[in-house]
Amino acid sequence: MTESNSSVQETVMDVNEIRKFLAHRYPFLLVDKVVQLEPGQSITAIKNVTINEPFFNGHFPEKPIMPGVLIVEAMAQATGLLGFKTMGDDPQPDLLYVLAGIDKVKFKHQVVPGDQLELYAEIIRHKGPMWIYKTEARVNGVVVTSAEIKCVATKTEK
Repeated sequence: MTESNSSVQETVMDVNEIRKFLAHRYPFLLVDKVVQLEPGQSITAIKNVTINEPFFNGHFPEKPIMPGVLIVEAMAQATGLLGFKTMGDDPQPDLLYVLAGIDKVKFKHQVVPGDQLELYAEIIRHKGPMWIYKTEARVNGVVVTSAEIKCVATKTEK
């Protein structure tokens, strides 16, 4: 995986475009913008972590720490954007991108309010509706979480 660039990065997709591709909404949309995207290859997205996140009220009130499962969910949402953009430039409202598995997950550092999560994903394999990604979440260029994430694109029922 490539090293993080700590300088300000140009926005490739803003939250309004992200909402066209992902079904997630507040409080569960965990990607604020995309700063790098190579369809068929990789993506780098950003999640700004603020004290206003609803989970900090209970995790933990005196020492707020972002739950690891939500860091993994943020990485999975980034993979969804990469998968959809690899399939084409137009949103596909009849497809839902769902988590199918998580392997090799490692939590290395805590994420706290004020951190900016850099979500990186690269495609390992894609066969039919199954996608497998190598992912990392970084803060200030330091890996805080890594995982191999499997997702499936499924048709939605109307």
